[in-house]
Amino acid sequence: MKLRLGILLLFGILSVAFIPAQNEINYKHKALIKTLQKAGVKNLAAIEEIALPDSVNTANLIQGKYFLINENNANEYRYIYVGRVNSCRADGCSITTSLPADGNSEYFDYYILFDAKKTVQAVKVFNYQATHGQEITAKGWLKQFIGHNGSEPLQVDKNIDTISGATISVYAITFDVEMKTEILKEI
Repeated sequence: MKLRLGILLLFGILSVAFIPAQNEINYKHKALIKTLQKAGVKNLAAIEEIALPDSVNTANLIQGKYFLINENNANEYRYIYVGRVNSCRADGCSITTSLPADGNSEYFDYYILFDAKKTVQAVKVFNYQATHGQEITAKGWLKQFIGHNGSEPLQVDKNIDTISGATISVYAITFDVEMKTEILKEI
């Protein structure tokens, strides 16, 4: 009986150890692959990661990766950013200042597609793990970012609509899209 219990316990521990962490960003999410295939990207091997210089990522502000599409496609997508946005819990902090240092935050994963001029062509949230603010995943709301090229700042309540009940997420993704566009322009 003790042997069976020991074996079951060992099996349980080992099975948990080999389950992939849920906190990893899925850089090959099916939503991204589907979007690229619709645009005519046939060879996913033609997408390569862009190595960022240390000068760009000195503060470790980038929780994601940039990719270069080396294949012509109907939508003229050339660059991809896939990453994570940490946002505060509803009662945790103010997104306009800083995120909690203790890791007490929620997150969502998303991607941005850019053209050769490094202008935003599409934004999609594909893994929303926060308790509030899911409204930012709506295609109609995300269309506001299309055409952003960094020449003008993105400002909530000016050129980005607010969403009641999703204030933290709205500010978080707006800031992140603006920052990731600026970084892409630098590299």
